[in-house]
Amino acid sequence: MSTISIRDIQGTTLNSSLADTKVTTHGVVTAILRKGFYIQTPNTEWDGKSSDAIFVFGDSDKISLGNWVQIGGEVIDYCKHDNAKPVTQIRLRTFYLIEETGPKIQSIPLNEALLNKPQEQLVNTLNSLEGMLVTIPAGARFSAPSNNFGDYVCGLPFHYDCEQFIATNEGGLIPRATHQEAWLPGFRVRDYCDAIAVNVGDTLTCDITGPLHFRADSWQVAVNQSFKIKSNSISITETTLTPSGNTISVLTLNCFNLDRHIEREHKVKEPRMDVDDDWGEGRFVSLAKAIIEQAKLPDVIALQEIQDNDGAEITGNVDASHTYRLLISVIKNLADVRYAWADIPPEAGADGGQPGGNIRNGFLYNPARVTLDQKSLQRLGENAPSYKDSRKPLIATFIENDSQQALTVINVHLASKREQNSIFSPVAPGFDARESVRVEQAKLIASFAQKLNSQKQAYYITGDFNDHEHSATLATLTNDTNTNLLFTLPENERYDYNHRGKLQVLMHGLVPNYLHINSQASYEILHGNELKGVNPGETSDKPSDHAYVIAKIKLACPTAGSSL
Repeated sequence: MSTISIRDIQGTTLNSSLADTKVTTHGVVTAILRKGFYIQTPNTEWDGKSSDAIFVFGDSDKISLGNWVQIGGEVIDYCKHDNAKPVTQIRLRTFYLIEETGPKIQSIPLNEALLNKPQEQLVNTLNSLEGMLVTIPAGARFSAPSNNFGDYVCGLPFHYDCEQFIATNEGGLIPRATHQEAWLPGFRVRDYCDAIAVNVGDTLTCDITGPLHFRADSWQVAVNQSFKIKSNSISITETTLTPSGNTISVLTLNCFNLDRHIEREHKVKEPRMDVDDDWGEGRFVSLAKAIIEQAKLPDVIALQEIQDNDGAEITGNVDASHTYRLLISVIKNLADVRYAWADIPPEAGADGGQPGGNIRNGFLYNPARVTLDQKSLQRLGENAPSYKDSRKPLIATFIENDSQQALTVINVHLASKREQNSIFSPVAPGFDARESVRVEQAKLIASFAQKLNSQKQAYYITGDFNDHEHSATLATLTNDTNTNLLFTLPENERYDYNHRGKLQVLMHGLVPNYLHINSQASYEILHGNELKGVNPGETSDKPSDHAYVIAKIKLACPTAGSSL
């Protein structure tokens, strides 16, 4: 094997002559992960161009933090998938302990001077720091809640006072329209015993140090340490838009693949991911409490991600009646109000989502307040190419019992963003292949809404749009005809989803312009759920991965001269 420095290895490019070459190199062990460990060359100063650290893929049982070791193996450029950023690694073949405790490695602070750069420069900087020991300083605030896997994301002090973000009252960060692809530093704790639950706005009270590690299409610091925080109290928002005469209130609720069934492993595609117990984990009760306590028992509930009766089991079953009835039963037991339900099942395997789950949009409604026009219930886009393998909008007209005025609700769940390229992808970073699909889906919805508008029929378009308020998708839906009620809220309240520490809007509520102009539509986002963390390594009863949105529509004909 040839002896080569880590910097020389990292300075090569993908598919270079060094790929698959057998080499020896040396370094100090800076972190131990589940599938290997990081080493960094001691007594060197980062040149700002190439890294002095590398990941060693192989058995780490005999390795301890701080060891100074000599490593032999093959150089590989690892790519998780076709569009992933390549990560240079050494596949371990030989190991030699030089010293039990090697020279101390000086970490590089992640600060404004290093990170406050245009996107392309920032990407180059982070690439050149691959595997290097870096530090997230005390005083950083958590911009994402903790998850089951020990992942954390932080905003540094400058993030709360820069052109990239809008800061929320709780300490979250909303990227501005021009900075949707901004990056925030994060870290992952390997041992769940060292990981704690954090809420958005909690403050890190100690430094976090580890190698800059690329996983799940983004950079985060890999750490082998515990940490401490100063806690931030998160309140659960309750609506002021309670049901009243001559109005219909509509709650939008993404139910996060809800079903009452415990899947059998041999019946699902991926047992590790597809077997769950939504009832045993308390998610039905949590959803019911959100409907009762936060949303104050709205007249109509537009649901997304309702699964069939056998959950993710891959069968021909598409009936979801058990899922609806259990949720309705829990609400009745807690609040003595019995909702009714309505949906139109998809064909088995035809609408995308978790394999076997047959997720669909559905409605709950309170018969004491509204009546469903059964003839109005329909799915839009059944034969449209843009809705192939995608959830179809569910449309229903509800009649307020006292006034006999009607509101048509268009409940949507547009094509997923899961196929969007990472901002660190070597090819077309940030490109979203499904955006054009969502635009075509939106055109169909807008056309249907236009027909309602010409008939002077009040309507409300809501659901999970999988796109933000400045997107082509939402521009297609507003199109000078509709108003996105989101814009009636202050800028720092416009969010319902937390994606890697960046708050964004995926749920929306649109009405014809005249309802907005005549102040007949009110709108709120019920925050709290998307800001509170869970204990890493444990199951969670979080009912949804979104906040909840609610609208209250006053049912009156447009006044003379008002715009339709």
